[in-house]
Amino acid sequence: MFFQENETTEFKEIVVEDIKKEVIAFANSGGGTLYIGIRDDGEIIGVEKTNEEMLKISNMIRDSIKPDVTMFVHYDTEEQDGKKIIVINVQRGTGRPYYIAKKGLRPEGVYIRQGTSSVPATDTAIRHMIKETDGDSFEEMRSLEQNLTFQSVKKEFALRNLEFGPQQMQTLKILNSDGIYTNLGLLLSEQCIHTIKAACFQGTDQSVFQDRREFSGSLMQQLNDVYSYIDMHNQIRSTFEDLRRIDILDYPKVAVREALLNLLVHRDYAFRASALISIYTDRIEFVSIGGLLPGIALDDIMSGVSVCRNQNLANIFYRLELIEAYGTGMRKIMGAYRNMDRKPLVEITSNSFKIILPNSNVSTESYETDDSSSVNSISQNERKILDYVKDNAFVTRADVEKLLEISASTASRLLKHMVEKRDLLQQKKGKKTKYTLPE
Repeated sequence: MFFQENETTEFKEIVVEDIKKEVIAFANSGGGTLYIGIRDDGEIIGVEKTNEEMLKISNMIRDSIKPDVTMFVHYDTEEQDGKKIIVINVQRGTGRPYYIAKKGLRPEGVYIRQGTSSVPATDTAIRHMIKETDGDSFEEMRSLEQNLTFQSVKKEFALRNLEFGPQQMQTLKILNSDGIYTNLGLLLSEQCIHTIKAACFQGTDQSVFQDRREFSGSLMQQLNDVYSYIDMHNQIRSTFEDLRRIDILDYPKVAVREALLNLLVHRDYAFRASALISIYTDRIEFVSIGGLLPGIALDDIMSGVSVCRNQNLANIFYRLELIEAYGTGMRKIMGAYRNMDRKPLVEITSNSFKIILPNSNVSTESYETDDSSSVNSISQNERKILDYVKDNAFVTRADVEKLLEISASTASRLLKHMVEKRDLLQQKKGKKTKYTLPE
């Protein structure tokens, strides 16, 4: 019998680690046969102790390749020229892409057959195989990154006395039935590749930046950090009716909350572009990537029809009581502005969904003239800090963290903002830093 390597045939002289690479390549391509005991030039040298060697190979394949490919691999022995060889038949698998467990779903771990060689697959080829196998649901596709951590999500579950272990992760579809992290897992992990870009502008256009940030990490971390950022810029205007002072926030908190949740839950994560939040003198704009799903119109959304692009993500937010009920977000936003002259707007394109929240403290007249000085405002958190300083002579960052129940980084940003506005004076630096009122 004449042996020669080709696209579906591979020779190995002895049992080596490279065998798993060849099995992966055949399973990811059109299948093939691997012969052990034959040199590259086709010379048969045979294998001693074939049973022991086959056991070694089967253990290697079972333990080193994900997802489980064993049902597509069959072992046999043949005798050629009086010598025994091992024959491994590999069928094209249904769980593609297969990969070396230690390498993950990266080119260095995923192989395909190309001519007479097994070569690393490109990122594009890997994504194509995932989509072909897992379907079009982005959430349920296997994540290319498998080294994931979930500290932020664990914290959120712990705050609500909810379990978050391997069993719950499978139920929530963060892990699939093979124990592989899905794209939903990637979104909730610290390794999430999607970000939110936020910026604050002076005036009603983007001519002058006041501040800009990019928020990354787990969607849970982004949710908390972005909300704190907006809250820091959410000013209070004080007016008086006789002797009674009335404080009005620029933006109703329920409207901000629902707009932010909408941006996260309904975003199309198949696109890598960042979601955008822009804070102007007269409005906040939330721009989410991905337009309405086919068959759904804006009127449907406003009337409470809920067709969620990321159903599994929405389910997790629901379990964490971040979402009270499906389809109520837009009605809550509109309800928050029920007694106000200017109403929220929604703008939709084929690839974006924009919610515009008007500033409640900017009248139509001041909006048109862009006279930002007409709004004498201060944020609710800043007012709490100023009241604290009046009572205690000074405040530290640690005091602010405890007073407002915010992170150290958020407290630092807030204090820096107040110093820049000359609402506070910074005394000393480092650990002994204190903030006092201007004289």
